Amino acid sequence: MDHQHFMAAVWHGARDIRVEPRSRMPLVPGEIRIRVAACGICGSDVHEYVDGPHAIPTDAVHPLSGRRAPLVIGHEFCGTVVELAPDVSTVDREQRVVVEPEYRCGRCAACLRGEYNQCRFMGFAGLMGDGGMADEAVVPAYMAHSLPDQVSFEQAAVLEPAAVALHAIRQGGLSAGMRCAVAGAGPIGLLIVQLARIAGARQIAVSDVSDDRLARALALGATHTVNARTERLAETADEVDVAFEAVGAQAALDDAYATVRKGGRLVLVGLFGHRPTIDAFGLVNREINLISSVGYRHVFPDLIEMVANGLFDPSRIVTRQVSLEAVVEEGFGRLARETVDVKVLVRPCEGQR
Repeated sequence: MDHQHFMAAVWHGARDIRVEPRSRMPLVPGEIRIRVAACGICGSDVHEYVDGPHAIPTDAVHPLSGRRAPLVIGHEFCGTVVELAPDVSTVDREQRVVVEPEYRCGRCAACLRGEYNQCRFMGFAGLMGDGGMADEAVVPAYMAHSLPDQVSFEQAAVLEPAAVALHAIRQGGLSAGMRCAVAGAGPIGLLIVQLARIAGARQIAVSDVSDDRLARALALGATHTVNARTERLAETADEVDVAFEAVGAQAALDDAYATVRKGGRLVLVGLFGHRPTIDAFGLVNREINLISSVGYRHVFPDLIEMVANGLFDPSRIVTRQVSLEAVVEEGFGRLARETVDVKVLVRPCEGQR
C-alpha cells in the first residue's frame, strides 16, 4: 500500500461491505487524521450491513460531513493523531485519542443550548460520514478527546456505547438506592448494568433471550435475571423506579413497561425498526414518565476519568477481536447470524497499544 492510500471497510449497500483501498485526502480546516487502533462493531452497523441503508445517506450528502455512500463504516473508534490541519490547537500529533463521533453544527438552537446530540443536522462519523473501520480516519478535531496512559485502546474503543449507556442513565435520573430494570443484555444493556451498579442501584433486574448474555449481566452487577423466552421481569422482580428498554423490540418494551412502579420512569434507548405500541391509558393512569435517550452529550470526559481511576472497565463486554481484512466474514457475517458475541473489536493497526 503506497502512502497515498489506506485500507478501509466501505459500505456500498446491504450485504456489500468491502475492505478496499481508499485515497488519502488532504485535511481541510478543523480536521485531524488518526491512525486507528481499534474500532467496535455496533448493532446499527450490523443493521446497515444486513438490510440497510437506514441512517447512511445514499442520495443527498449529509450537510456536515459532505459525504454519502459508499463510505467508511464504524463509529466506535480510537487511535493516535498523526496529522493536524494548521488551525487545530486542541490536540497534538502523536496524542492518543478517542473519538466522540457525533457531528454538530454549533449554530442551531440545540447546539447553542449545549444539547449538541439534538443538532438539527445530527449524524455520526461512520454512518453519515466516513468513520473509523480503517487504517486511518479523518474527523473534525472537536470529536477528539485525549486519553491518559491508564486508558487502553481496547477500553477506549468501547467508550462510545458506554456514553450511550451513561446518557440514558442520566436521562432516567437513576441514583443510589433506586431499583432498576434493563430489558436487553446486548452491549448497551450490559453497559447500563455496569454503570447502574456504580451509581448504587440496589436492584438491577435484567431480561434477555440469551442465557450467555444473562450470565454476563450477573457478572457485571445484575442482581437477578430472567430469560424472556419463558419469563417476564414483572413476574419475578420488584416494581422499579427506572426501567430501560435497550433492544428496540416490542417484547422488550412490554417487559420494561410492566416493571415500572407508579410514578416511575421508562427510558427508551433501543432503536425500533417498526412503530411499537404502548398502553397509553396505563401510562397516564400510573403517572409513568416516558423518557427517550439518543446518543450522548458531555459524558466522554467523565467516562475517561472513571476508566483511568479504575472505577469502570467497558472492555469487559468485548468478546472477540478481528483484523480489518477479516471483518466482513468474521465480524459482520457472524454478528448477523448469531448472538454469541457481545462486542467485537476490529484492530486495523495491530502494533498499537
